[in-house]
Amino acid sequence: MIFQSFFNNPITLIILIIGGAIILHHVIGLIIAGIVQRAIRPHGLEKQADSNKRKDTLSNVFSATARLAIWLVAIGAVFGALRFDLSAVATGAGFLGIVIGLGAQATIRDYLAGIAILIENQYRVGDIVTLSGGTTGLGTSGLVEEISLRITKLRDLDGTLNIVRNGEASVITNRTYQYSSVVLDVGVAYDSDIDAVEKVMNSVGKAMQKDEAFEKRINEPIAFLRVDQFAASSIIVKAVGTVEPAAQWEIAGEYRRRLLKAFAKEGIEISLPQVVVHQK
Repeated sequence: MIFQSFFNNPITLIILIIGGAIILHHVIGLIIAGIVQRAIRPHGLEKQADSNKRKDTLSNVFSATARLAIWLVAIGAVFGALRFDLSAVATGAGFLGIVIGLGAQATIRDYLAGIAILIENQYRVGDIVTLSGGTTGLGTSGLVEEISLRITKLRDLDGTLNIVRNGEASVITNRTYQYSSVVLDVGVAYDSDIDAVEKVMNSVGKAMQKDEAFEKRINEPIAFLRVDQFAASSIIVKAVGTVEPAAQWEIAGEYRRRLLKAFAKEGIEISLPQVVVHQK
């Protein structure tokens, strides 16, 4: 009798429901993270860092979805404990749902696109991407800070947070997927010894790969590729290399710094625009 009266008390039931929802809210994230950790393994060319990004992204999205479901069920249970008649509300909500549904096509598209992003592993939290499309067709670039089923949050170099609806991104450019490339164009004077230029560029690239600060982040050292074009006042040579995701900008900057010093030491001139004046 005591237990029956205890559980028949609406206030008691509401406290239990809310308390249980709070506990599940905190526990479900750990449960989902554990499941994802066991389910996701690196495959093919995917490295451990890429696998970890995917795990974090899936854990965050699934946890947020599960927590939303928990609170929706809890709210329904609270109404049930209060013996609130939901039939009249459901009737009105049905009509309202039809009206809202007519204007919710874009939202549905966003959710479907979000599901595709996760299933196809198009990008993860921590990637640097450009999302293009929508009404303007212009691209929005930045570091992926958060992915949900409806939106993606990108932080650009200026610190601005851009929020992009998933359904608006028709073209996705991921600059940090599996590996990144360093591609450099260097202009040298026309009287330069190209063989010497190639030797110096390759030497700088190999030295960087042996440097403890960079050796774990350089997959293939930056090396001379070809004479790319004859410009107005210089010969343009191209160098390429592969590095760990998102390391291309730092490594390219350090390579340029070292190359400038090496060229100066070997007497190789980096050409500047020149104007020839003829006097009559």
